[in-house]
Amino acid sequence: MKNLSPPHYALLFTALLAQSPLFQSSYHEYHDALSKSILFFEGQRSGYLPQDQRVTWRANSGLSDGWTYNTDLTGGYYDAGDNVKFGFPMAFTTTMLAWSVNEFGDLMPSEDLRNSLVAIRWATDYLLKTVSQPNRIFVQVGDPNVDHICWERPEDMDTPRIVYAVDAPSPASDVAGETAAALAASSMAFRSSDPGYAEILLRNAINAFQFADSYRGAYSDNSNIKDGACPFYCDFDGYQDELLWGAAWLRRASYDDTYLSFLQNNGETLGADENINEFGWDNKHAGLNVLVSKEVLEGNMYSLQSYKESADSFMCTLVPESSSSHVENTPGGLIYKPGGSNLQHATTISFLLLAYANYLERTSQSVNCGNVNVGPYSLRQQAKRQVDYILGDNPLGLSYMVGYSDHYPQRIHHRGSSLPSVKDHPDLIACKEGSIYCNSSNPNPNVHVGAIVGGPSEDDSYEDSRDDFRKSEPTTYINAPFVGVLAYFAANPSFS
Repeated sequence: MKNLSPPHYALLFTALLAQSPLFQSSYHEYHDALSKSILFFEGQRSGYLPQDQRVTWRANSGLSDGWTYNTDLTGGYYDAGDNVKFGFPMAFTTTMLAWSVNEFGDLMPSEDLRNSLVAIRWATDYLLKTVSQPNRIFVQVGDPNVDHICWERPEDMDTPRIVYAVDAPSPASDVAGETAAALAASSMAFRSSDPGYAEILLRNAINAFQFADSYRGAYSDNSNIKDGACPFYCDFDGYQDELLWGAAWLRRASYDDTYLSFLQNNGETLGADENINEFGWDNKHAGLNVLVSKEVLEGNMYSLQSYKESADSFMCTLVPESSSSHVENTPGGLIYKPGGSNLQHATTISFLLLAYANYLERTSQSVNCGNVNVGPYSLRQQAKRQVDYILGDNPLGLSYMVGYSDHYPQRIHHRGSSLPSVKDHPDLIACKEGSIYCNSSNPNPNVHVGAIVGGPSEDDSYEDSRDDFRKSEPTTYINAPFVGVLAYFAANPSFS
């Protein structure tokens, strides 16, 4: 996603490490990993940081965001290792954090649940600002093409903080639909602890969905948005899935039959049965089908049966014993899809495996995969293999979560982590002045605890290089689903 190209100094982890006994299944401190996966979000914060900020190498940033529209757009998260706030992946990140709490929050220790809600609220407070004006949604702050030329701390940003807005009747069904999903899911997460805030979130989710449905189309098709959003977070897979996804979350949060009817009447026309084996910031189909299946399994809502059939089909592709299994794995067992930032697939798929296992278990059901019936235990086994691989049970014996175990990436592609903190280096480090830190072979001075990097190649190799951003850059949407996954295994550490 970045266009900065320092000289290649990649350090391939040694053959000695590749033979590490850690690859033999080892005991993992899932609770430690859970706490760190949540802490990561504090290192991604934009805006005014609170007194209880735990990631102390970060400071206030982006304090003038929104001024060109005479509105406050401070806050939110930087998506990855740069200093841009992209609304599309931020909203998806928020949805997955909220789903983690909704699905697995009752398993979390109280401190981790509290910190998860804080992480969600940091995002939702910002998302509320993006939909605060009638018939308008703010979809991005910051020009990525200029930002990526620089290597500077967010606290030093001197690049244009361009605000990208979509005004009706121009469409933004994808971002508005995902924002509706994020606010609706988050309203459920806050319902018991802060019902007033939950009501605000739900009300704004309804309005965001109305915008998405009324003005149909992809946000990145707008001429004033395309150059800023693409190729980074273009809508490559169409906006239709976000309409269904937003409706599904509103149905679950509000119990309103309006959204049930939307799912019943629009599934076929909006392609609910297409691309059913994908799930991520751009494609919601597999997640949509799992989410809607909850109402089929637990609520006997058979008018939504087609969604469950697609969810069953997806699960069967993930189970090696199934005749329809076709997921690609690395030799070490990691789910692999080409295109970079591969661990986003491993974490989202692991989440869906565990969520679906819950729904099956509560209703004493299994999935018929032709030659084999697959139950909750088998789905959880597949998820655990992915989790343990990420935490170090892999050919390199390397944890892909920074700060977890003794062996983890030292040179992640992340500006704030790789540059000295404002506390240690108070003087400005301008746009190009940071290049010496980017090009350095030294480890990052600030350990971004909890950050999960993009991950290894299809042959399980990994180069500890800032230059290789597809492998070494963390993102919020890799971490968000992993919060729920780790909550499950922290509560069930002896599962095998």
